[in-house]
Amino acid sequence: MRIDVFIEGIPYSQQKVRGDREAADRWTQSIIQATKNLPKVKGPISMNLQFVLPADKYPLDHPYGSDLDNLVKRLLDALNMTILANVPGMDGAVVRLLVKKRKALKSEQTGVRMILNEL
Repeated sequence: MRIDVFIEGIPYSQQKVRGDREAADRWTQSIIQATKNLPKVKGPISMNLQFVLPADKYPLDHPYGSDLDNLVKRLLDALNMTILANVPGMDGAVVRLLVKKRKALKSEQTGVRMILNEL
């Protein structure tokens, strides 16, 4: 099985303590909505992720953007409720992971491209 999907939204890695505190939860809900009707994983998988982040995720004091490990953690936690819900160990089924991030172009949609292959 192969899944190739772009999940639109603004990727978040953790709960926000200032500003729009519901933004991280909206990102989780975007992931769930985009993947709830996809086939369920049955075994080990490889995953290729590309996060497309808005410019404000690259502030002067954090010029390389959001931490990849935290972006992946929120994504996998949400996938545990959908496509990974039935596989033993849920996101433990990810045995290969390639992740990158980049700043969105001016008119480009933000989110994450996820390519998943069952092994």
